[in-house]
Amino acid sequence: MTNLRAPKALIILDGLGVEQTESSALATANTPTWDRLMAEAPNSRIATSGLAVGLPDGQMGNSEVGHMNIGAGRVVYQNFTRINKAVEEGTLFENTVLIEAIDKAIAADGAVHVTGLLSPGGVHSHEEQMFALLEMAVKRGAKKVYLHAILDG
Repeated sequence: MTNLRAPKALIILDGLGVEQTESSALATANTPTWDRLMAEAPNSRIATSGLAVGLPDGQMGNSEVGHMNIGAGRVVYQNFTRINKAVEEGTLFENTVLIEAIDKAIAADGAVHVTGLLSPGGVHSHEEQMFALLEMAVKRGAKKVYLHAILDG
């Protein structure tokens, strides 16, 4: 039986891909210690992108997302995915905090200001999320709606 009290280590090698392609530094390098560890020591590969880490299917993960999922021990749906899901299902338009903020601006004959990252890239946000917020403000009757777009180059 394994000694459960023996020292253990969780080693995360950020950015080290293990795919065996000719563009992989790990695959083309002479790595006898690494090769021995992979052959003899308990180890595991984990999925680091898309739905496996709470991002949209096919979306590249990043260090922050990976660490959050490893630390939680489960899939943690990222804000990006949660907001996309709310837009797709229409529940964004039922969000009481957003409704109250928009209605308060309308009641005061004020403007609704929507500020955020405007990008089709899908890493931290997506333009469809911004468009949904603008649509929500207009559908609720806002006459003055301003978009303050932050562009990510």
